[in-house]
Amino acid sequence: MQDTNAPLRTQPVKRVVIAGGGTAGWMAAALMSKILGKALDIRLVESDEIGTVGVGEATIPTLLTYHQLLGVNEQEFMAATQATFKLGIQFEGWRNVGEDYVHSFGLTGKDHWTAGFQHFWLAARRRGQARVPHGDYGDHCLELRAGVENRFAHLPRNGLNYAFHLDASRYAVFLRGIAEGYGVKRIEGRIAQVLQHDSGDIKALKLADGSEIDGDFFVDCTGFRSLLLGQTLGVGFEDWSHWLPCDSAVAVQTESVGEAVPYTRSIAHPFGWQWRIPLQHRVGNGLVFASKYLGDDEAKATLLQHIQGQALMQPRVLKFTPGQRHETWKRNVVAIGLASGFLEPLESTSIHLIQRGITRLMQCFPAGGIHQADIDEYNRQVRDEIEHIRDFIILHYKVTNRRDAPLWRDCAGMDVPTSLAHRIRMFSDSARVFKAPHELFGENSWVQVMLGQGLTPTAHHPTADLMGDEELGHFLGEIRKQVARQVMQLPRHADYVRSYAAPTQQPQAVGA
Repeated sequence: MQDTNAPLRTQPVKRVVIAGGGTAGWMAAALMSKILGKALDIRLVESDEIGTVGVGEATIPTLLTYHQLLGVNEQEFMAATQATFKLGIQFEGWRNVGEDYVHSFGLTGKDHWTAGFQHFWLAARRRGQARVPHGDYGDHCLELRAGVENRFAHLPRNGLNYAFHLDASRYAVFLRGIAEGYGVKRIEGRIAQVLQHDSGDIKALKLADGSEIDGDFFVDCTGFRSLLLGQTLGVGFEDWSHWLPCDSAVAVQTESVGEAVPYTRSIAHPFGWQWRIPLQHRVGNGLVFASKYLGDDEAKATLLQHIQGQALMQPRVLKFTPGQRHETWKRNVVAIGLASGFLEPLESTSIHLIQRGITRLMQCFPAGGIHQADIDEYNRQVRDEIEHIRDFIILHYKVTNRRDAPLWRDCAGMDVPTSLAHRIRMFSDSARVFKAPHELFGENSWVQVMLGQGLTPTAHHPTADLMGDEELGHFLGEIRKQVARQVMQLPRHADYVRSYAAPTQQPQAVGA
């Protein structure tokens, strides 16, 4: 038996082996080779026999940062992946049956240094529409209004905050081209055995054909199997299914039957929720559900009953356990993507977590040798980040007015992490929100979702009460007018994508 308490490797890291391809593997390979390719020998092992999950096709704005680091041409990327733009997520039936709201990527209104915009909007709402016209909270957000009105463009000043809907399989191919251009060597083969040194470090990957791929450092991108970190190094898994009851998904692709809208649709059902993600050439559909309340065959039938357009494949079911490995980096292995943990795709965070995993590794790469302090810091940051995201996703299930099905009744009555309970109580009591250091979702995201899910604060900051009715009405009205004017100048999203996604064309930015 290997001694997992043996001293860590102190020799320089020169040879890196990435186990597994897909989105995680090729995102890791592309960035690592761009940044450190001249100093490292990087090899990626994947097998054409093993399929990838590849159903998550919606992203969040942080992907633009990753593309900037890679020097990606956005038009070429969009053409290669048949991508469309995304300005947010429309949550349908989450607050209650027949009630919808949007979580957008933009900022809403204008803050005061003492109080966020929500305090001024709440003050006007309490004074009544007759005294102070205030509109919907989302009327004060450019990205939200542009999204629901199906418009988009790159603006020259104070541009829209956006992300993408993309074809995940094509994205992996696109990234592979970048990685191989920086010298990454792809090795075809199925991993049959993981070999270890006496110290417990991973020594090599033994393939089905008997060949061995040895390395100094390994990146585990083997998906739910977590072949290196979980199975070989024995890192345990923390199960969060008592907070996140959905443990299954069924996915299918369909033909496009209308214009692609610049937002993801998340449609609540009695037993879970359905996604609808429009690409240029097709639509991605899926049903995330709790197997406690719905069987696999029923889930397939339900999804097919709620799609638009002809199905392009047979629905396939995926099983998962929401949660996180106790460690993400152990000895000479870092797990990226599903190998490290999984949160359902409700807020499109899967690709973001891959991105953060690899960028964080680049920031503390053990070129001169592996040190426990780096491992501990990496694991601490990973845990802090994913727990903030976990809480944000749990919020959607906990704060709801739905009581029409066992799933929603159970979620409304469940105990939640103390960190989330504190946020809910603070917003309910005072309309205050906060962003923890390095947290993904900002204050406006929390406000949009908490208000959208039906949580109305009982008080607001006194700064808002210093404005008289006329002043407050003018303040809010001018924001709504400015948003409406900007939206009217934007072209239709589908028209813009058609002109922009072809690499040979360069449309002019639309004036604000």
